[in-house]
Amino acid sequence: MEDRGVQQKSLAVLIDAENASPTIIEPLFAEIAKYGIASVKHIYGDWTSPHLSGWKKVLLTFAIHPVQQFRHTTGKNATDNAMIIDAMDLLYTGRFNGFCIISSDSDFTRLASRIREAGATVYGFGEQKTPDSFVNACDKFVYVEILKTKVGGKKGTPSTKIASRSKKGETLEKDEKLESLLFETIDAVADEDGWANLAGVGYKISNQYPSFDSRNYGYSKLSSLIRAMDLFEIDTRQVGPDLKQKSIYIRRKAQEKDSAP
Repeated sequence: MEDRGVQQKSLAVLIDAENASPTIIEPLFAEIAKYGIASVKHIYGDWTSPHLSGWKKVLLTFAIHPVQQFRHTTGKNATDNAMIIDAMDLLYTGRFNGFCIISSDSDFTRLASRIREAGATVYGFGEQKTPDSFVNACDKFVYVEILKTKVGGKKGTPSTKIASRSKKGETLEKDEKLESLLFETIDAVADEDGWANLAGVGYKISNQYPSFDSRNYGYSKLSSLIRAMDLFEIDTRQVGPDLKQKSIYIRRKAQEKDSAP
């Protein structure tokens, strides 16, 4: 779920060039803009290596500062170490509300945990192969496959992955893990009549599964995903002091309650 008041957040964006693709940068920064302002943009790699040449134009276009890290020893990831040290230096300045770590490498698991321990928010961005340890160490994790579908306006195949535990290829209607997750969450936050605020449902799921995102299923909003499942009653209510704000409430349909174990 998107944070409220994100416009005031100052973010440090740290990119592992050897573990990310320059093709995702434009949609990546569009996504980061939802969470705050990218005050610092650093990218780490051995820029003497020809396989990073694709980044050159991207760095200039998006004003990303390249940090050079030579490979001193074969088999040792000096880039990761440089990125971790830089992240801790930035953390100690106290200037940032959050950190965006762009990598699919589990080596950043402890870094994400340490940043969260200091009270800053961690947004992770990586491929679906990213180990659960890193995914779950972040406050929010976005799979870059979602972002790639935006390039050229093409829609990709939705994934049903929740924290690396759902099976790929399942249809939305038959995704028992997703249905069970939603049922359990709604039951946990619902009132006596079974109605649950959709924003509250999304917030609770995101806390439990940092990688949960309706876009993983091909829907831009959680409300659209809920409607597509056709398992819930939906009620749009006028709320707020002047009853001018809209809030969506959902509850399980009667037949779903009856069929629940």
